[in-house]
Amino acid sequence: MLGPLVIAGVSIAKKDENKLKRLNLKDSKMHTPNQRTHLAKEIEKIAKDIIIIKVAACKIDTYRKEGVNMNKLEAMKFADILNYLNPTMSYIDCPDVVPKRLEDYLKKMVDNGTSFCVEHKADENYPIVSAASIIAKVTRDEEVEKLKKEHKLSTFGDIGSGYPSDPLTVQWMKNWIEKNKEFPDCVRKSWITTELMVAEKEQSKLSTWFGKLRK
Repeated sequence: MLGPLVIAGVSIAKKDENKLKRLNLKDSKMHTPNQRTHLAKEIEKIAKDIIIIKVAACKIDTYRKEGVNMNKLEAMKFADILNYLNPTMSYIDCPDVVPKRLEDYLKKMVDNGTSFCVEHKADENYPIVSAASIIAKVTRDEEVEKLKKEHKLSTFGDIGSGYPSDPLTVQWMKNWIEKNKEFPDCVRKSWITTELMVAEKEQSKLSTWFGKLRK
């Protein structure tokens, strides 16, 4: 709920597949931060091309106002990456509950004749998708580190990882909205957790106002 959405695409020549396999890549969440940073450098040496797309928090909010949910947004960016990389075979980790739905969409949007393998947990099952997952995670972590430097940590605390499951991030947002009228642009204002915090603040202001009236 804080920071950009980061999507990565990695392409590799058929002859270099074994080099990638020897890295013993896994889903990015299964590697430590130091391991991810090291592996990202090794992936860059082997890859034919790497594409990274960042969608800023404010842009995500705009898409959602226009009726584009996160699954559709990711599918759109997947198509952009595949059209640029021009692979003969595409392996894709599916965010949609129905992989066939995403595959059908991509077949309409990608015009280079690529074949598709669209699966859940593809980042655990295919080294090339693990590679893309690691590149995306390293990039997002770098973006969050930039945000930490930009904001006054002494006042509002550590922003944490930026995910709603992170208590540090949740507390930072609570501290921020308590002292400010609205969240900064790095916050995804269309996220339900964000909306609830804003609603709670408005409710608190109303309660205070009615309390003064009663006095």
